[in-house]
Amino acid sequence: MGAQLRVYKRRIRSVTATKKITKAMEMIAASRVVKAQRKVAASTPYAKELTRAVTAVGTGSNTKHPLTTQAETVTRSAVLLLTSDRGLAGAFNSNAIKAAELLTERLEREGKQVDTYIVGRRGLAHYNFRERKVSESWTGFTDEPTYADAKKVAAPLIEAIQQDTAEGGVDELHIVFTEFVSMMTQTALDDRLLPLSLEEVAQEAAPKGEILPLYDFEPSAEDVLDALLPRYVESRVYNALLQSAASKHAATRRAMKSATDNAGELIETLSRLANAARQAEITQEISEIVGGSAALADASAGSDR
Repeated sequence: MGAQLRVYKRRIRSVTATKKITKAMEMIAASRVVKAQRKVAASTPYAKELTRAVTAVGTGSNTKHPLTTQAETVTRSAVLLLTSDRGLAGAFNSNAIKAAELLTERLEREGKQVDTYIVGRRGLAHYNFRERKVSESWTGFTDEPTYADAKKVAAPLIEAIQQDTAEGGVDELHIVFTEFVSMMTQTALDDRLLPLSLEEVAQEAAPKGEILPLYDFEPSAEDVLDALLPRYVESRVYNALLQSAASKHAATRRAMKSATDNAGELIETLSRLANAARQAEITQEISEIVGGSAALADASAGSDR
């Protein structure tokens, strides 16, 4: 076997092994995204109804509360960025990080100080590499987040929104995550969690013909909002974590399928090159045999004379 043919054979074996790995990862991601999609479908109605309840309480009272009342002068904002712990997901993490950076730039242009909170090793590594300050981070659960993880993430955010800015608190809370639209489409977007925009929620409900219920508050609307604040933030963070997890698995499945297809095409190309190299070796060997035979015949004819 010639040297060139050995090179092609070695590359084919290497690419075949890689193809097996990417195919296995594609199948794993496909199974996980179905489970994550079910969790998203189960949690989304709860988050929407809780938002609707908070809106109803906010519109039915004149109480000033961090949930529903915008500060007269917003000086400090918190941004929660959701990324994944693992890569191999195409542009999933880079799109979310880019959306967070654009949001941060916009807030800073408005004269606001931004505190960044990050979920996922990929986002944390990006900010650490660029030596950017991170207020707090969480890792290790992005593939299969639980409500307990959401409560852990939401706790410092709730504490920050309840504190005065002079004591290190924030006036508003934004979240950047990847929304799961379909198996082929995942969109990185930013959303303001607090204070809740009552007008926007009312406008969303108007086309559907929904009417917010009227409540009597006991003991007071402020106490009701105090009780709803942690539930609202936790449910929205949990839903965003599930959306991000489903989007990551879908992105991984798509990336691994593309890698598997590319590996298959590369194997076919290398196989053709290997066949051409083998045919060239055979042709050369035949030529050498024919040439040697002709030389022997000439030598034999010369000795007979």
